[in-house]
Amino acid sequence: MHLNHLNLTVTDVPATVALLEAHFGMRRVPGYPATDGMSFLKDDAGFLLSLFRGRDVQYPKGFHVGFIRPSVEEVEAIHARLSAAGLAVPPLREEHGRVTFYFDSPGGFVIEVEAFR
Repeated sequence: MHLNHLNLTVTDVPATVALLEAHFGMRRVPGYPATDGMSFLKDDAGFLLSLFRGRDVQYPKGFHVGFIRPSVEEVEAIHARLSAAGLAVPPLREEHGRVTFYFDSPGGFVIEVEAFR
């Protein structure tokens, strides 16, 4: 069994959809148009992410959504693309045998990108 669906409440559905499509390879589910209030995205593995708009969204400290990539070079490339797109991403870090960075999404949750060495 594997996790194949997650629902997130976000402060800005369109901006979150744009980020996930442009930088993380997610695509809108056909037949479910994105609106200001909700959207459904899938990845190549069939994972479904539903996004619903909420007010005063506050996730617990430490909560984040993670993208594990197969190489450090890919993490570096994603970091560079996000920076070039004007997103505030902190410098890459090396810790616990991996290269990683965390940043705040426009939807009000944290995203981590990492690769193990």
